[in-house]
Amino acid sequence: MKFIKALIGNISDDNKIGIGLLLFRVFISVLMLTHGFAKISSFETLSTQFPDILGIGGEWNLILLIMAEFGCSILIILGLFTRLSSIPIIFSMIIAAFVAHANDPFAVKEMAVLYLGLFTFILYMGAGKFSIDYLISKKAKRD
Repeated sequence: MKFIKALIGNISDDNKIGIGLLLFRVFISVLMLTHGFAKISSFETLSTQFPDILGIGGEWNLILLIMAEFGCSILIILGLFTRLSSIPIIFSMIIAAFVAHANDPFAVKEMAVLYLGLFTFILYMGAGKFSIDYLISKKAKRD
């Protein structure tokens, strides 16, 4: 019911922003989660051919990327450590767009740049009112 009221304008602006941030972070993170899950599913194959961009070995680069794309996406969906969890994804997208695909045409790096912008927005805005982060900060203010 609150969602419908938010659509027609009968809910406070605070709740509209909270619902908007909830929908945004869940939608974007679920999309990113699919990239991480694909890497988990084909880990054996990818780990032998993944580039060593950070100088720690291709397999470790892949593990860090999976932790960012899969693990941090789950945290963002839950709204737990949202701003902190967006940083590894942002870093991964910077590496993907401007290092791994530096010499590729923009069409190849476009998805990484898009995710970079979207997760930078999440970093800036935070999780919003409907998140575990909000509950933690609300409890901290009471104590």
